[in-house]
Amino acid sequence: MAQKNIAHGKEVCRWCDRCGTLILGDSCSRCGSEGREFEINSPGDIRPCMGDSIGLVLSLFRDAFGTDAPLKGKALFFNKVPGEDRTDEIVANGTVLGILRFDMRTDRIVLEIRQPGADLFRDAAKKNILIFGGMSGHLKGKSVPGSNVVDVIGDFKAGETLILKKGQKVGPGIALADSSDIRDAEKAAKIRDLNAPSEIPESPDADLRTFVEVNKDHIRRISRHAVKEIKRFLEEKNTKGLPVTVSFSGGKDSLVAYGLASEAVDDIDLMYIDTGLEFPETVNYVRSFALEHGNRLHIAEGGNGFWDNVDTFGPPAKDFRWCCKVCKLGPTTDMISDDFPDGTITVEGNRWLESYARSTIGFVTKNPFVPNQINLNPIRAWCSAEVWCYILNFGLEYNPLYDRDFERIGCYLCPSCLSSEWRNTGRIHPDLYGEWEGYLHRYAEDRGLPKEYADMGFWRWKVLPPKMIQLSEEMQISLKPSKSAGPTMKMLKGASPCTAGGYSMEAVVNVQRSRDFSYVEDALRTAGEVKYSSEFEIALLKTPMGRAKLFGGGQVSVTAPDAKNSKKVFEKAVKALIRAELCTECGICEKKCPRKAITIKGGMRVDPKKCNSCGRCESSCMVVHYYDKLMESADDAPVACRRQ
Repeated sequence: MAQKNIAHGKEVCRWCDRCGTLILGDSCSRCGSEGREFEINSPGDIRPCMGDSIGLVLSLFRDAFGTDAPLKGKALFFNKVPGEDRTDEIVANGTVLGILRFDMRTDRIVLEIRQPGADLFRDAAKKNILIFGGMSGHLKGKSVPGSNVVDVIGDFKAGETLILKKGQKVGPGIALADSSDIRDAEKAAKIRDLNAPSEIPESPDADLRTFVEVNKDHIRRISRHAVKEIKRFLEEKNTKGLPVTVSFSGGKDSLVAYGLASEAVDDIDLMYIDTGLEFPETVNYVRSFALEHGNRLHIAEGGNGFWDNVDTFGPPAKDFRWCCKVCKLGPTTDMISDDFPDGTITVEGNRWLESYARSTIGFVTKNPFVPNQINLNPIRAWCSAEVWCYILNFGLEYNPLYDRDFERIGCYLCPSCLSSEWRNTGRIHPDLYGEWEGYLHRYAEDRGLPKEYADMGFWRWKVLPPKMIQLSEEMQISLKPSKSAGPTMKMLKGASPCTAGGYSMEAVVNVQRSRDFSYVEDALRTAGEVKYSSEFEIALLKTPMGRAKLFGGGQVSVTAPDAKNSKKVFEKAVKALIRAELCTECGICEKKCPRKAITIKGGMRVDPKKCNSCGRCESSCMVVHYYDKLMESADDAPVACRRQ
């Protein structure tokens, strides 16, 4: 990948016109060409189109223009860009031909071509063509009146992508009326662009083998660097001789982590988290891979943890991932404690381009919530295309789901997956799909929510992002439950002796999520020292009286030397949670703070360098009175000790 065009939010890539595929390094390993530069949108995590995805792209162009001939046998790539749901730039011929987008309104994947796509199909297309005249000047973004339509080729509906022609110029457009009514329409089509045909040469046929050959030198170079990083760390830092493991999820990134670790270390073990929500293909793949390669496989079992807790916490969400604690973090901690009591060094497939939360990770990281584990991230700077090129170059067997048009593979009902991928799951595993769909519809009905809560994936957020708010408003969907309840608390364990010593308390606090969990972290800072994981939504509070853990799902767990202090720490932790989520942004706490440690930015923010946990802000908070109501419900609740 070349440099970033920061001014335009673009990434600069290279294409080999001689070999017909993407160049990842400085030059083509096959012909020596430096290639031709072209731009894709940021963040630029480009990946090869493979398996069912190739057929999907060809069918979209075939349905739109009556032919897929210009793309048949060509190398195709996807570049994921922001959108309501799945939105991929389609890259071929060394340019972005158009956008593949999942339309949540119509529940289907649609095609929107760009100027290069119109150029490529201008002569081959047999339908969805509109020829017009009589307009002059700058036409981009304007609408073609029906009276200016000269000819219409093929039948199409309003909203479909078109190839527009005017004289010698060609460009992409969108139909604003059905083809049968277009001549009488005030606005027949919208012009996205209109230019003279480009001079980009047509690429020769190329496949994944060509892609690997063109980039073999680059892949060997970056993989050698990654292996050296691993070896250097083990030689210099692993003075205790801790065993080396690979976090093997069954995904593409962890597969590369395995390959690199295998080059660096003779003996490695695999660790797999079976959350209880895995695709059957993934479970079978992981087990057979370990058996075939002769690696010991350590499995952390999530069991029925999700289904046992979903009625208590409700559907997980992108900003409410209680399931990670129940199904991943807890089982993983137990497994490492049991199987690696002295600790382990784990090679992982974390990459900067995966998410904003991982965009700053270094080579060595340590999760404060998983003791006795040091993580190495050798492919943190790699893009998806480099990951796939490594896998294909070294002939590693990958999860077969990647050939079924899945971009990412995790829990089959993960809120982080796309609605388009969820529909794909329904096609492959209707039983799994039906079980979760049924639960979501029952959940929505019980709370007076519209069916779109489930059907359109609104359950994936507790606090809707702007793009989903816009969608709900556009479709006139109200997502406010008609059967609402105020903050409640279910005590799981009152202040009682703990087998490990001291006293402990556990509860689940149900309070409406109104903002990101990082605000809870800030509120806790007013009570003591805090450690926080954004990935798992867990905050650890340390005070002289005792300690507390708060989870994104509302779980609160406290340990202290005696019952009195356990109740005090519990109260502070729950009050912080309520303050963060129910903050009215009145600003009284900001004014009350003598050290100017608090600011109001969408909620209460606390500067840990200034705050000394004096507690004055708590006493001034307008919403802390909710705590008393919570405690009233807690007093009446049965005390039940249940492991979460």
